[in-house]
Amino acid sequence: MTDLFEEVEEQLRSDRYRSLARRTLPWILAAVALVLVAVLAYWGWDTWRSREVAKASEQYQAAGEALAAGDRAKAQQLWTEVSQSSAGGYKSLALMQLGALNLDENKTDEAVKLFDQAASAAPDELIGDAARLKSAFAVLDTAPYKDVEARLTPLIKDGRPYRVQAREALAFAKLMAGDTAGARGDFVVLQQMLDASDGVRARAQAAISLIDSGSAKALPGVVKQAAAMPPPMIVQPGAVLGADGAAPQPQANGPQ
Repeated sequence: MTDLFEEVEEQLRSDRYRSLARRTLPWILAAVALVLVAVLAYWGWDTWRSREVAKASEQYQAAGEALAAGDRAKAQQLWTEVSQSSAGGYKSLALMQLGALNLDENKTDEAVKLFDQAASAAPDELIGDAARLKSAFAVLDTAPYKDVEARLTPLIKDGRPYRVQAREALAFAKLMAGDTAGARGDFVVLQQMLDASDGVRARAQAAISLIDSGSAKALPGVVKQAAAMPPPMIVQPGAVLGADGAAPQPQANGPQ
Protein backbone atom coordinates (compact mmCIF):
# COMPACT_ATOMS: atom_id res chain seq x y z
CA MET A 1 0.00 0.00 0.00
CA THR A 2 2.82 2.39 0.82
CA ASP A 3 4.33 1.90 -2.62
CA LEU A 4 0.96 2.54 -4.21
CA PHE A 5 0.47 5.82 -2.34
CA GLU A 6 3.97 6.94 -3.26
CA GLU A 7 3.36 6.12 -6.90
CA VAL A 8 0.10 8.05 -6.91
CA GLU A 9 1.73 11.05 -5.21
CA GLU A 10 4.59 11.03 -7.70
CA GLN A 11 2.11 10.93 -10.56
CA LEU A 12 0.24 13.90 -9.11
CA ARG A 13 3.46 15.87 -8.81
CA SER A 14 4.35 15.06 -12.40
CA ASP A 15 0.92 16.23 -13.55
CA ARG A 16 1.35 19.50 -11.63
CA TYR A 17 4.80 20.09 -13.14
CA ARG A 18 3.52 19.43 -16.66
CA SER A 19 0.60 21.78 -16.06
CA LEU A 20 2.93 24.47 -14.72
CA ALA A 21 5.27 24.00 -17.66
CA ARG A 22 2.40 24.34 -20.13
CA ARG A 23 1.35 27.61 -18.50
CA THR A 24 4.81 29.18 -18.18
CA LEU A 25 6.56 27.93 -21.32
CA PRO A 26 4.85 30.45 -23.67
CA TRP A 27 5.94 33.31 -21.42
CA ILE A 28 9.50 32.02 -21.26
CA LEU A 29 9.64 31.65 -25.02
CA ALA A 30 8.21 35.17 -25.44
CA ALA A 31 10.83 36.63 -23.10
CA VAL A 32 13.63 34.85 -24.97
CA ALA A 33 12.26 36.15 -28.27
CA LEU A 34 12.13 39.73 -26.94
CA VAL A 35 15.75 39.53 -25.77
CA LEU A 36 16.81 38.13 -29.14
CA VAL A 37 14.96 40.89 -31.00
CA ALA A 38 16.54 43.56 -28.78
CA VAL A 39 20.05 42.17 -29.32
CA LEU A 40 19.58 41.95 -33.08
CA ALA A 41 18.09 45.47 -33.20
CA TYR A 42 21.03 46.94 -31.28
CA TRP A 43 23.50 45.08 -33.48
CA GLY A 44 21.78 46.36 -36.60
CA TRP A 45 21.65 49.93 -35.31
CA ASP A 46 25.29 49.87 -34.21
CA THR A 47 26.39 48.46 -37.57
CA TRP A 48 24.40 51.11 -39.44
CA ARG A 49 25.81 53.89 -37.25
CA SER A 50 29.38 52.67 -37.80
CA ARG A 51 28.83 52.63 -41.56
CA GLU A 52 27.43 56.17 -41.44
CA VAL A 53 30.46 57.46 -39.53
CA ALA A 54 32.89 55.68 -41.87
CA LYS A 55 31.12 57.11 -44.92
CA ALA A 56 31.07 60.62 -43.43
CA SER A 57 34.78 60.36 -42.60
CA GLU A 58 35.67 59.43 -46.19
CA GLN A 59 33.51 62.19 -47.66
CA TYR A 60 34.84 64.81 -45.24
CA GLN A 61 38.45 64.04 -46.11
CA ALA A 62 37.67 63.88 -49.83
CA ALA A 63 36.11 67.35 -49.57
CA GLY A 64 39.28 68.71 -47.97
CA GLU A 65 41.37 67.18 -50.72
CA ALA A 66 39.06 68.64 -53.38
CA LEU A 67 39.35 72.12 -51.86
CA ALA A 68 43.13 71.82 -51.68
CA ALA A 69 43.11 70.88 -55.36
CA GLY A 70 41.08 73.99 -56.20
CA ASP A 71 37.76 72.22 -56.79
CA ARG A 72 35.61 74.37 -54.52
CA ALA A 73 32.32 73.15 -56.00
CA LYS A 74 33.19 69.50 -55.33
CA ALA A 75 34.27 70.30 -51.79
CA GLN A 76 31.03 72.15 -51.13
CA GLN A 77 29.00 69.26 -52.53
CA LEU A 78 30.74 66.66 -50.37
CA TRP A 79 30.57 68.77 -47.20
CA THR A 80 26.89 69.37 -47.87
CA GLU A 81 26.34 65.61 -48.04
CA VAL A 82 28.24 65.10 -44.78
CA SER A 83 26.21 67.89 -43.15
CA GLN A 84 23.07 65.84 -43.82
CA SER A 85 24.43 62.64 -42.28
CA SER A 86 23.73 61.23 -38.83
CA ALA A 87 27.41 61.24 -37.79
CA GLY A 88 27.26 64.08 -35.25
CA GLY A 89 30.94 65.02 -35.14
CA TYR A 90 31.51 65.02 -38.88
CA LYS A 91 28.15 66.70 -39.50
CA SER A 92 29.16 69.58 -37.23
CA LEU A 93 32.63 69.88 -38.79
CA ALA A 94 31.14 69.88 -42.29
CA LEU A 95 28.68 72.63 -41.36
CA MET A 96 31.60 74.72 -40.10
CA GLN A 97 33.46 74.19 -43.36
CA LEU A 98 30.39 75.30 -45.31
CA GLY A 99 30.17 78.35 -43.04
CA ALA A 100 33.79 79.20 -43.81
CA LEU A 101 33.08 78.96 -47.54
CA ASN A 102 30.22 81.42 -47.11
CA LEU A 103 32.45 83.81 -45.16
CA ASP A 104 34.93 83.74 -48.04
CA GLU A 105 32.09 84.98 -50.23
CA ASN A 106 31.14 87.68 -47.69
CA LYS A 107 27.85 85.91 -46.94
CA THR A 108 28.04 86.53 -43.21
CA ASP A 109 24.40 85.83 -42.38
CA GLU A 110 24.48 82.46 -44.14
CA ALA A 111 27.78 81.62 -42.46
CA VAL A 112 26.45 82.43 -38.99
CA LYS A 113 23.41 80.20 -39.57
CA LEU A 114 25.67 77.33 -40.56
CA PHE A 115 27.94 77.86 -37.54
CA ASP A 116 24.90 77.88 -35.25
CA GLN A 117 23.63 74.67 -36.85
CA ALA A 118 27.06 73.14 -36.33
CA ALA A 119 26.95 74.03 -32.64
CA SER A 120 23.53 72.40 -32.28
CA ALA A 121 24.65 69.25 -34.10
CA ALA A 122 27.93 68.88 -32.18
CA PRO A 123 28.20 65.80 -29.94
CA ASP A 124 30.37 67.58 -27.33
CA GLU A 125 31.62 70.98 -26.16
CA LEU A 126 34.95 70.62 -27.95
CA ILE A 127 33.33 70.80 -31.36
CA GLY A 128 30.25 72.77 -30.31
CA ASP A 129 32.18 75.62 -28.68
CA ALA A 130 34.45 75.89 -31.73
CA ALA A 131 31.35 76.45 -33.85
CA ARG A 132 29.99 79.00 -31.37
CA LEU A 133 33.32 80.82 -31.37
CA LYS A 134 33.41 80.91 -35.15
CA SER A 135 29.89 82.34 -35.14
CA ALA A 136 30.92 85.07 -32.69
CA PHE A 137 34.03 85.94 -34.72
CA ALA A 138 31.90 86.24 -37.85
CA VAL A 139 29.78 89.04 -36.33
CA LEU A 140 32.41 90.54 -34.04
CA ASP A 141 32.69 93.90 -35.79
CA THR A 142 29.14 94.15 -37.19
CA ALA A 143 26.60 92.90 -34.61
CA PRO A 144 25.47 94.93 -31.56
CA TYR A 145 27.66 94.32 -28.52
CA LYS A 146 24.85 92.67 -26.55
CA ASP A 147 24.47 90.04 -29.27
CA VAL A 148 28.20 89.29 -29.34
CA GLU A 149 28.31 89.23 -25.55
CA ALA A 150 25.45 86.71 -25.43
CA ARG A 151 27.38 84.42 -27.74
CA LEU A 152 30.72 84.70 -25.95
CA THR A 153 29.85 84.84 -22.24
CA PRO A 154 29.02 81.11 -21.89
CA LEU A 155 32.29 80.23 -23.62
CA ILE A 156 34.56 81.99 -21.09
CA LYS A 157 33.49 79.88 -18.12
CA ASP A 158 36.06 77.65 -16.43
CA GLY A 159 36.43 74.30 -18.09
CA ARG A 160 35.24 75.41 -21.52
CA PRO A 161 37.73 74.39 -24.22
CA TYR A 162 38.17 77.80 -25.90
CA ARG A 163 37.72 80.12 -22.95
CA VAL A 164 40.96 82.02 -23.72
CA GLN A 165 39.95 82.76 -27.31
CA ALA A 166 36.43 83.66 -26.19
CA ARG A 167 37.78 86.05 -23.54
CA GLU A 168 39.98 87.75 -26.13
CA ALA A 169 37.08 88.08 -28.57
CA LEU A 170 34.91 89.55 -25.83
CA ALA A 171 37.61 92.11 -25.00
CA PHE A 172 37.77 93.12 -28.66
CA ALA A 173 33.98 93.37 -28.79
CA LYS A 174 34.06 95.75 -25.83
CA LEU A 175 36.62 97.88 -27.65
CA MET A 176 34.37 98.04 -30.69
CA ALA A 177 31.52 99.14 -28.43
CA GLY A 178 33.65 101.89 -26.85
CA ASP A 179 34.00 100.19 -23.43
CA THR A 180 37.75 100.68 -23.09
CA ALA A 181 37.72 100.19 -19.30
CA GLY A 182 35.95 96.85 -19.57
CA ALA A 183 38.18 95.78 -22.44
CA ARG A 184 41.31 96.73 -20.49
CA GLY A 185 40.16 94.60 -17.56
CA ASP A 186 39.70 91.61 -19.87
CA PHE A 187 43.13 92.11 -21.42
CA VAL A 188 44.69 92.19 -17.95
CA VAL A 189 42.97 88.89 -17.17
CA LEU A 190 44.27 87.43 -20.44
CA GLN A 191 47.82 88.34 -19.51
CA GLN A 192 47.43 86.41 -16.27
CA MET A 193 45.79 83.28 -17.67
CA LEU A 194 48.20 80.36 -17.47
CA ASP A 195 46.74 78.67 -20.55
CA ALA A 196 46.95 81.79 -22.74
CA SER A 197 49.40 81.52 -25.62
CA ASP A 198 52.27 83.94 -26.15
CA GLY A 199 50.39 85.45 -29.08
CA VAL A 200 47.34 86.16 -26.93
CA ARG A 201 49.46 87.76 -24.20
CA ALA A 202 51.31 89.90 -26.75
CA ARG A 203 48.06 91.19 -28.27
CA ALA A 204 46.67 91.85 -24.80
CA GLN A 205 49.76 93.88 -23.85
CA ALA A 206 49.60 95.83 -27.11
CA ALA A 207 45.92 96.63 -26.56
CA ILE A 208 46.56 97.75 -22.97
CA SER A 209 49.40 100.02 -24.14
CA LEU A 210 47.17 101.60 -26.77
CA ILE A 211 44.37 102.15 -24.26
CA ASP A 212 46.73 103.65 -21.66
CA SER A 213 48.34 105.95 -24.23
CA GLY A 214 44.96 107.28 -25.32
CA SER A 215 45.30 105.78 -28.81
CA ALA A 216 42.12 103.79 -28.57
CA LYS A 217 40.96 105.12 -31.94
CA ALA A 218 43.55 102.87 -33.58
CA LEU A 219 42.11 99.79 -31.90
CA PRO A 220 39.24 99.01 -34.32
CA GLY A 221 41.85 98.12 -36.92
CA VAL A 222 43.48 95.74 -34.47
CA VAL A 223 40.10 94.23 -33.72
CA LYS A 224 39.29 93.64 -37.39
CA GLN A 225 42.69 92.05 -37.90
CA ALA A 226 42.12 89.71 -34.97
CA ALA A 227 38.61 88.90 -36.16
CA ALA A 228 40.03 87.90 -39.54
CA MET A 229 42.25 85.30 -37.90
CA PRO A 230 40.87 81.76 -38.10
CA PRO A 231 39.38 80.40 -34.89
CA PRO A 232 41.27 77.47 -33.40
CA MET A 233 41.43 74.21 -35.32
CA ILE A 234 39.53 71.68 -33.27
CA VAL A 235 40.50 68.27 -34.54
CA GLN A 236 42.09 66.76 -37.57
CA PRO A 237 39.50 64.95 -39.71
CA GLY A 238 40.93 61.54 -38.89
CA ALA A 239 40.77 62.26 -35.16
CA VAL A 240 36.98 62.19 -35.04
CA LEU A 241 36.63 58.64 -33.82
CA GLY A 242 33.90 56.51 -32.36
CA ALA A 243 30.52 55.50 -33.60
CA ASP A 244 29.01 58.81 -32.50
CA GLY A 245 31.65 60.88 -34.28
CA ALA A 246 32.73 62.66 -31.10
CA ALA A 247 36.19 64.17 -30.83
CA PRO A 248 38.46 62.15 -28.50
CA GLN A 249 40.50 64.97 -27.01
CA PRO A 250 40.89 68.75 -27.29
CA GLN A 251 43.44 70.41 -29.52
CA ALA A 252 42.55 74.00 -28.79
CA ASN A 253 45.30 75.86 -30.59
CA GLY A 254 44.41 79.51 -30.64
CA PRO A 255 45.80 82.08 -33.09
CA GLN A 256 49.46 82.71 -32.44
